[in-house]
Amino acid sequence: MKYRPDDAELLAAIAELLEDQVMAAVPPALQHQVRVAANLARIMERGHALEPDANERAESALAYLTGSDGDLAEQVRVLNERIEEGSFSHPAVWDALVGICRDDLAVAKPGYDAWEGE
Repeated sequence: MKYRPDDAELLAAIAELLEDQVMAAVPPALQHQVRVAANLARIMERGHALEPDANERAESALAYLTGSDGDLAEQVRVLNERIEEGSFSHPAVWDALVGICRDDLAVAKPGYDAWEGE
């Protein structure tokens, strides 16, 4: 049984404390470090919320591409090996890799995951 607050809620509370209270209380020379710490807490909060589904999508896409039923790390290893050998030209590779990158960006830099440029 998980009790409240959960991990994401704790990380959000830490980030909020750093942004709203600690930032104003520290000397200007330390404010950058406080901003970095708050940003790291927000990244971890988003990761906690988004990574389980993202990992499931990545595993599914890579299992389809590689035919491997191993864990995510094994599937990535197999895909990398085949791409490096030049023996892998499945048309869905690009779409799978873009999807994985978008999921990573949704955690690390929200908003950039929706970019549609060239």
